[in-house]
Amino acid sequence: MTDLTKKIIEQILAVPKGKVSSYRDIALRAGLPNGARQTVRVLHTMSEKFNLPWYRIIKADGAIALSGEGKDLQVSLLRSEGVKVTPDGQVDPKHIL
Repeated sequence: MTDLTKKIIEQILAVPKGKVSSYRDIALRAGLPNGARQTVRVLHTMSEKFNLPWYRIIKADGAIALSGEGKDLQVSLLRSEGVKVTPDGQVDPKHIL
């Protein structure tokens, strides 16, 4: 595992319950400008292995990126932590880090 991957994982794990962050902002805090896609790759390949709170990571515009059942699960998990999400998948800005 690269140092960059470790930094991304650390930033994902640092998002507290009841808050969300964007793929872009996770990458920026990990020191990788323009690294949103790398954040997505880490989440896709390592969420289960490192028990990452994947559902706390959203698009930079405050929207859920997933669709279908994945979106429904993400919305449900976020709401269970007190995060307000509109029916169209937009997260209340007060929950965004």
